[in-house]
Amino acid sequence: MEPSPAAVPPASAPVPAPAPARTVNVPLFAAAGAVTVANIYFPQPLLAAVADGLEVSERTAGLVASAAQVGYALGILLLVPLADTARLRRLTSVLLALTSAALLVAAAAPDVVTLALATLALSTTTVLPQILTPVAAVLADPGSRGRVVGLVGLGLTLGSTLSRTVSGAVTDTTGSWRAAYVLAGAATAALLWVLPKRLPERMGTGGEVPEGVRRRSSYLRLLAGLPRLLSAHRELRIPAVLGACVFAAFSVFWAVLAFHLAAPPLGYGPGAAGLFGVLTLPAALLSAAAGRLADRYGARAVTTGGLVAAGLGLGVAGLAPYSPVALVAGGNLLVVGVSSCQVANQARIFAIGPAVAARVNTVFMLATFGGGALGSLTGAWLYTAYGWSAALLAAGAFVAVAGLVVAVVARPAVPSCVPDATREAGDIRPRTSQERTPQGET
Repeated sequence: MEPSPAAVPPASAPVPAPAPARTVNVPLFAAAGAVTVANIYFPQPLLAAVADGLEVSERTAGLVASAAQVGYALGILLLVPLADTARLRRLTSVLLALTSAALLVAAAAPDVVTLALATLALSTTTVLPQILTPVAAVLADPGSRGRVVGLVGLGLTLGSTLSRTVSGAVTDTTGSWRAAYVLAGAATAALLWVLPKRLPERMGTGGEVPEGVRRRSSYLRLLAGLPRLLSAHRELRIPAVLGACVFAAFSVFWAVLAFHLAAPPLGYGPGAAGLFGVLTLPAALLSAAAGRLADRYGARAVTTGGLVAAGLGLGVAGLAPYSPVALVAGGNLLVVGVSSCQVANQARIFAIGPAVAARVNTVFMLATFGGGALGSLTGAWLYTAYGWSAALLAAGAFVAVAGLVVAVVARPAVPSCVPDATREAGDIRPRTSQERTPQGET
């Protein structure tokens, strides 16, 4: 964020040397992102077991998955912008503690209403993945930003996919879906001992933010700047629409998969639904290459390839709905397609500038998980009313809309990260010759 003129020292005054740059601890960021993002996805293969255990309908149990998506979107909106100015170590510790407590409340939930509310709460506070990603992007060299975002994104993909396997296996082994919530709470709490001390104190190089900047960056000001960022930057608007569409398709598939596998003629339990996490592991690993490809060929090319893969995956799963091989193949194509789109679009938005990295990620992920919530609701309703094929047709429609955006709207344009003397948005304004670059910004 740019310092105000009052915060800039006179030209004759010596300029303090910037704090030494800190490198990205990619393995730690990826592992922490995997553990925390798992809290959003591990309940999905348990929905049939939740419906049986709490004696509610499948449609009602589907509200738990929707609550996770809505809560995550709320957390991204209300909490992630703080990472641009807050002390990252303190913010991370608070979020991890609150998430762990909410997971234990969910584990003891006596009814589906309590479970849905606890899920809403824990998903609101488990937004650490969307803080770690912009931190990693800011600390990375510009030429390797896509690669770093891709590797951290790989951790998120592994967490989202393997969490389904673990939760399904735990539920089958213990005979209770509650055990999966207890395990998730313990894993999240364990990060309290490792992660905060390995983060920079603040976004960027880890230096202190000048007092004048902190005064300008009040919480309400951070939130008020989000719509201006969206309106000012084409490089944010297009990825936001694409993220919403592809994640809506992704959520339709995973929200109804457990019900489809449990129904005749397949008749599989939560363990089989969770096994899809392992069986889609090749796609998760392959998606790590999306960042390098985006660095080399651009985000638009990678996004196009991802949409093609996602559409093929839905087609395969829809044409052979009772073939386990076809469902696994379709799931792999969908995972690699959606993950590639995600990585490419995030690499694109972080080029807007490090001063607003957390906030542009907030806007992007808010749109993405808003689409996810819509997809979960749409999928659960269509599956209950019309079956598997109708749900997948809806997912295909979301992918088709994204393809239309890429073909018609997302054409090369002058990047919005180029300073524009006529525009001020999200506290970004052109530098004057007397202003200096704040720490952590290039």
